[in-house]
Parts: sequence; structure tokens; C-alpha cells
Amino acid sequence: MYSKRLQAHGLINKVAGSAYNFRSQKIGQTVKNDVNRLVNELGIHPTELYSAQQKHTAHIEYADGTNGEPFLYGRTFKDTDGLITDKKNMALLIKFADCTPVVLFDPVREVQASVHSGWRGTCQRISLRAIEKMEKEFHCQRENILVYLGPSIDQENYEVGSEVYDAFDSFSNRDSFFKPRGNKYVLDMLKANLSLISEAGIPAENIEMEISSTYSDSRLHSARKEGPDYQLNALITLMK
Repeated sequence: MYSKRLQAHGLINKVAGSAYNFRSQKIGQTVKNDVNRLVNELGIHPTELYSAQQKHTAHIEYADGTNGEPFLYGRTFKDTDGLITDKKNMALLIKFADCTPVVLFDPVREVQASVHSGWRGTCQRISLRAIEKMEKEFHCQRENILVYLGPSIDQENYEVGSEVYDAFDSFSNRDSFFKPRGNKYVLDMLKANLSLISEAGIPAENIEMEISSTYSDSRLHSARKEGPDYQLNALITLMK
């Protein structure tokens, strides 16, 4: 599973699903085996590979190849849910189970960003913050940014409490991605993230959405489906 559009514009990418497990907190050093296997299968040799210690924040870090901290594989940033770089041959790896991975790529300025957008990150508009960072720090123009919304949990299987619905009170269109279910709601994360990208003014023709559900697609891990011992998918990207 990958974005053909991003690939055609020079951004190697792949969603690594149920054939892998990137939950290093549970499997420790073993995670290196899956990372190495993924890199080898893609036939890439990154000068550095960055991941993040994701905490459902809206914090985005610039990966320059030397900053961050050494990790089980590559380098990492603590309390971070977004990575951005303008360096070629630099791999960015975002982990997810049911949350939405979002890739932003400007092939003109040659800048890529990857963010992990769960409901908390979406509330904090992490994708919009990444776009603003691309614009302000790397002089990207929004009309040139390509977007890939990766797989996340489908609406019918993502039941949440009223506190999650209330957290989106700053979204004027929140009822377009929430549906009531008794005294709870079901949330469409794909639509919620799409609303942010559209709000940012990214042209519709630049947006690609993966409609596969982490919950129902056997190619993907799902925290809701697998329970406490859930495993993690990853989305890896690298500019040629």
C-alpha cells in the first residue's frame, strides 16, 4: 500500500502494515529487524532514518540528519508527532494503529513532512501546522503541496465519548464527521483530516486518500481490533 502520486513525483513511500510491528515499547530491540526488512524491501539506503516518540501532540521537528537522539533504529525526537525535512535520502517514519498518518510533499521546493494525526492531534490541527511550517520556513506554496491521507479506522468502528465531540467545538463543520450513536458518537477520522487540508487551501486535485480501514483490512494493525497488545503500522517516506 502506497501513494502512486507521491512516488511519481519523487517521494518513495510505503505503508508497512500487519506483516510488520513497529511498537518498540513492547518488542524492544526486535523492532530493528522489521525496520531493516522494510528498508531493504524498498531498496533504499537512507543517510539517516527519523522516527518520533509520539504523544498525540501537535509538535513538529525538523530532521537535519544530525539532530534528535540516537534510537533503537536511526534517530528520534521525544514528545513529537510530526517530522519535516528538506534533505534528500532522509527517511521519515511515522507509526500508527488507528490514527491517521498524513504525508505532505512539495516537489517544487523538495520538502516533505509526515504527521501522526489522532483525534487529539487533529483537534490541534497538526496537519495545518505542518503546512504553515513548510510555508514559513521552506517557502513552499500551498498550491504545490501534494497530500496523502493514509489509512485509519473507519467511522462505524470508531466509537468515542461526548468529550471527544466537545473537543472539536472549534470546528464549524464537526457534524460532518461525527454521527451520534446513543449517548456516544462515531468519528470519521478521514473526513476530519480532510477538512483540515481543505481549510488550508490545498487544491482538491492534490489530495489523495487511502480508504482502507485499519479495523477491517487484514493488511493493517488496529488498536481497537487487537486490544491492549496491539501492534503498530508505519508509513515511511524518502525523497530521491
